[in-house]
Amino acid sequence: MADTIKRVVAIVDNSIDPTIYQPVEHWSRYLDVPWEAFVAREGRLPDPAAFSHMILTGSESSIVEREPWVDAEAAMVRQAVAGGTAVLGSCWGHQLLAFALAGEDHVRRAARPEIGWISIRLDKTSDLLGPAGETPFTFSIHYDEVCDLPPEFEVLASTDACPIEAFRFGSRPVWGLQCHPEIDVPTGLRNLRDLVDRGFKGREALLAALHATPRDSGVIHRIVPTFLAAG
Repeated sequence: MADTIKRVVAIVDNSIDPTIYQPVEHWSRYLDVPWEAFVAREGRLPDPAAFSHMILTGSESSIVEREPWVDAEAAMVRQAVAGGTAVLGSCWGHQLLAFALAGEDHVRRAARPEIGWISIRLDKTSDLLGPAGETPFTFSIHYDEVCDLPPEFEVLASTDACPIEAFRFGSRPVWGLQCHPEIDVPTGLRNLRDLVDRGFKGREALLAALHATPRDSGVIHRIVPTFLAAG
């Protein structure tokens, strides 16, 4: 990473249908530094040397049944991590980090998808998420998950349904989050309604989440400043 680059964020947009999911809008509202978006499905990826930080967004795609553009993004992620770029992956982006850095044996279908507002257990204290023992609520929607990470990954959070809700890659400024902390309550409700209306998979789970009481601890307001201060 060039010494002259200071706190410039690349948002890698992994969405498939922007009429349903607008991750750049969701993430950029929390950024107070310059940023640029790249649409992965169009083959547009950032040059890691030009950015201090990189956000890998979620996706309607599956990390298990990968789209043709995923291998190129995984190679770019490996280059970014090797070069010292700070990287934060959310949901599919969290799974992509595991796939890129550990291999395809470390992602799988989730036995039980997590949809709606969930409470995650902070198993280890981290600057990114907070003290061990806390159980913040945040939005989640995933059908795949990260599994059986090698020792160089530190697992930071879990739930009963998902053993790896968050990780850090060694001592590097590289984190994965299975949840969507960037999705606030109004956005989450709108996304759930859109998915139900369009017949997205898991209708009963989507409806249950839509009718449950939303709870958001606002952990995004800790995550983003900590991430931007890293690297």
